[in-house]
Amino acid sequence: MAAHFKIGELVWGKMGKYPPWPGKIVKPPKDMKKPKGKPCYFVKFFGTEDHAWIKVDQLKPFQPHKEDMVKANKSKRFLQALDAVEEFINKKKVPEVLTTTAIGPAAIIKRTHVKDDPHFRHFLLSQSDKPSGSASSFHAAPPPSTLQAACAHLTTASETGATNHVTLGMPLASVQAADTTAANGNITPIDKRIGFLGLGLMGCGMVQNLLKTGHNVTVWSRTASKCDIFVQDGAYLGRTPAEVVSSCDITLACIADPAAAKELVLGPSGVLQGIRPGKCYVDMSTVDPETAVDISEAVTLRGGRYLEAPVSGNKRLSEDGGLLVLAAGDRALYDECNSCFQAICRRAFYLGEVGSAARMALVVNMILGSFMTSLAEGFSLAQRCGLSQQTLLDVLSLGPIGSSLVEQKGLGILQGDYEPNSSLKHVQKDLRLALAMGDMLHQQTPVAAAANEMFKKAKSLDQSENDMSAVYRVYE
Repeated sequence: MAAHFKIGELVWGKMGKYPPWPGKIVKPPKDMKKPKGKPCYFVKFFGTEDHAWIKVDQLKPFQPHKEDMVKANKSKRFLQALDAVEEFINKKKVPEVLTTTAIGPAAIIKRTHVKDDPHFRHFLLSQSDKPSGSASSFHAAPPPSTLQAACAHLTTASETGATNHVTLGMPLASVQAADTTAANGNITPIDKRIGFLGLGLMGCGMVQNLLKTGHNVTVWSRTASKCDIFVQDGAYLGRTPAEVVSSCDITLACIADPAAAKELVLGPSGVLQGIRPGKCYVDMSTVDPETAVDISEAVTLRGGRYLEAPVSGNKRLSEDGGLLVLAAGDRALYDECNSCFQAICRRAFYLGEVGSAARMALVVNMILGSFMTSLAEGFSLAQRCGLSQQTLLDVLSLGPIGSSLVEQKGLGILQGDYEPNSSLKHVQKDLRLALAMGDMLHQQTPVAAAANEMFKKAKSLDQSENDMSAVYRVYE
């Protein structure tokens, strides 16, 4: 027969793979959608900001099981939760009767400071791929305080001040259950909560690898649907950038351009609203040095810590954990991000003061864009001369400039396949920023300037969302 609890009654609640944690039965908010399935109660966990629907067979009365639970968990956060329980007991709150409801394989989690917050939204954290465990078999794992807000839908763009971005790339394969082995070798994930903002071409692969290597990750994207697959595979979902930063120890971001990067930090419900002393922000977007410095100053003035860490690579490399990280800024934070960088890249470089990484990333991408334009031009000239483009690709691949880049982009041109791996619009953006940097330094960049014009023309031919190799379409 199912156990019955009253509002205000103390319990031990177990959520998925997480250990039992002290909580109390509370009445759910009126706008909380009732889950279906087995009977459950809505629980508020002590010492955290987490709320959740908990199956009745995952609940135990507090006092009868207190001694066993205390023996099994000696963490500082757990002891703080017990102190909060004692404070609650001393207040002698009067319980009320709560009718049980039902729950399926999903658990609904609420994170808010005020119970009746009008902006409250419920969050859905899928438990379908997590160890179920019984009420009598609890195993050690991170405490419920690591449970971040997870949901089926984000708040609307009007509430967050965000606009939707176009989804790029092929659908991702499902992320497997987290483990500690990555393509780059054996990785021990950092024991901190990692936030990730932005799920574009590069961001999706990076989050994949962070999850695969066992990192605790909370995701946010302006397009809610992009988060679904990661939530299903163990990530938690943040309602706004500010909420992610506030609830995580280190937050990574990978955004399209300088304007978007600044808006993410300074805009409504932005990163800056979640920054407080000790919070860490790592911007992995490719922006101009001035933007990097502006963001750094904004974060550090709030007491936060900042690292710029743009990545060099493409969609395929991001999925394979083969990116390069170019970092500058807080050296201690760079070291703390070691396991994250191991998960997403084959090598990380520390380049000194803020702005240095942005400069390096722009120079690298300027060379990449110029080379791609030259490659496209060569294939076009070969065809005009009556030469076989396939033979040209074979010769190039075996010659001194032979590389995976030549092979992949050359094959894409031959097959007319411009599925984005490095999107044309982003390469053109980096060419533009590199040219502006050259102008500021009175440095001539005529080759990059010519390449930029070809990329701009390709954009006028509606090739922005295609791969950078689509610059070839200008020559057809």
